[in-house]
Amino acid sequence: MRRAAVHSLRTSASRRHPLNRSLHATPKPSDPPVDITTLPNGIRVATESTPGHFSSVGLYVDAGSRYETPSNLGVSHFLDRMAFKTTKLRSEEQMAADIDALGGQILCSSARESIMYQSSHFHKGTQLAMSLIADTVLNPAFLPEELDAQREAARYELREVSAKPEMILPEILHEVAYDNKGLGNSLLCPEHRIDVISKSMMEKYMKKWYRPDRMVIAGAGMQHAELVEYVDRHFSHLRGPAPVASTGFADVTQSTDGQKGSASSRQSQQVSPHLLKSSQSPSPSLYKSLTRAASSYLNYPPLPKQDDPVEGSTYTGGHRFIHDPTTEFNHVYLAFEGVGIHDDDVYAVATMQVLLGGGGSFSAGGPGKGMYSRLYTHILNHFPQIDHCASFHHIYTDSSLFGLFASFIPSSGRQSNTPAHILPHLVHQLSLLLYSNIPDAELSRAKNQLKSSLMMALESRAVEVEDLGRQVLVHGRKIPVSEMCDNIDAVDNAAIRRVGARVFGPRSGAKATVVAMGREDVGDYRGVLRKYGLAEA
Repeated sequence: MRRAAVHSLRTSASRRHPLNRSLHATPKPSDPPVDITTLPNGIRVATESTPGHFSSVGLYVDAGSRYETPSNLGVSHFLDRMAFKTTKLRSEEQMAADIDALGGQILCSSARESIMYQSSHFHKGTQLAMSLIADTVLNPAFLPEELDAQREAARYELREVSAKPEMILPEILHEVAYDNKGLGNSLLCPEHRIDVISKSMMEKYMKKWYRPDRMVIAGAGMQHAELVEYVDRHFSHLRGPAPVASTGFADVTQSTDGQKGSASSRQSQQVSPHLLKSSQSPSPSLYKSLTRAASSYLNYPPLPKQDDPVEGSTYTGGHRFIHDPTTEFNHVYLAFEGVGIHDDDVYAVATMQVLLGGGGSFSAGGPGKGMYSRLYTHILNHFPQIDHCASFHHIYTDSSLFGLFASFIPSSGRQSNTPAHILPHLVHQLSLLLYSNIPDAELSRAKNQLKSSLMMALESRAVEVEDLGRQVLVHGRKIPVSEMCDNIDAVDNAAIRRVGARVFGPRSGAKATVVAMGREDVGDYRGVLRKYGLAEA
């Protein structure tokens, strides 16, 4: 069935009318307006002007599991679970009633490098949404009975995730790659830590990391001055590292080329913060849009931190085997350390990830769904025992994990189904990027898919606002989609080979991370890497 589908795609492509070739040219994306204001205590407020029936607003904190230490391991997971519970100003019942009154959805989500509190709601609900977010962040009660209830919920969540290899193996991959420190800290609270997390531990963590200079509040669907007023009302009392100005706000407007507008990089000292009414229209500005993944493809220098160098996230690589004789599938993961968000080569690595692609053996995909990607055409279409095979790229501020994985039926007398047999096929796909040219049509297809995935995800208002908040948090501004598309267009064969050699080439000194789960281990993986001309350390 899969081969027939791929054959039909090839047939239809070969019959394409020459006039349709113009469709391969990606139109220049337009970048919607944006305003960024920095309050005197350092908290940044960003809004993007795009039409829609709903508004969305979020608070994004430069925190997360990366910043945990052995003494507070798992605290980010519990901050996530304890959000929007009882506060010093609202009972649990009142919090639930106010959330229901929004008529939308509100959530908290913790990641390795950020914790976000985000709401999507009717336009008139922005004031209430900001009140709820501020209340849960600034006035949490952390009642013992609610904390105990979340301990049981965390145990259930841990059991559920641990029972699903596709969810737990990426966590184990991070642990091995970063030696259980920094980025190697799990997103989930470890079992032995669930009963240790306490109110004082969460309060101490929030006091250290929830500072205004580490916060961004982003919104769409409201006037910029309106959101600035709400933020000032709830967050202006927080102490920052140093005031931006003696009075007023620092306003920054981005022009169409992504640079700061000369007329709007200024101090608005003539207007008191509390006089900014929601009826005031913001000064005109232009902004950019991107996807959730897009924040991974930016290359501007990071904002300086006051006194918090990120430590303990050194990539080490390594190998781990989880023996499970009852598993339905064997699983093999192979990863190398890629480049961080701010590295120019991130565009080439992202293009390689899309080029390799992959998915499930019985994918419902069709044209435009990656069925032409290399892992489909070179592996899934040739090895029926492989149920799933795909590339991945987990990107962070100063590092990333780039690699491939495969899930396949365990051997039952057939040696071709062992991890030692499947791993060389994965390694071979990486070696092809180093030692052979990519056809122009194939490379162009991968770049177009990457660009379209960035832009199409922004059709979601929630994704749009999350992307805005995360980018301003990391870069201090939003990066234009048009600029990112230009950087993707600049990726060519030479760039793929050069960056591939940097990430996993034999002279790179790179170290592989290999994780296997199932009935058998991978065997001599270093010998396989050496055979195909990849880094083997």
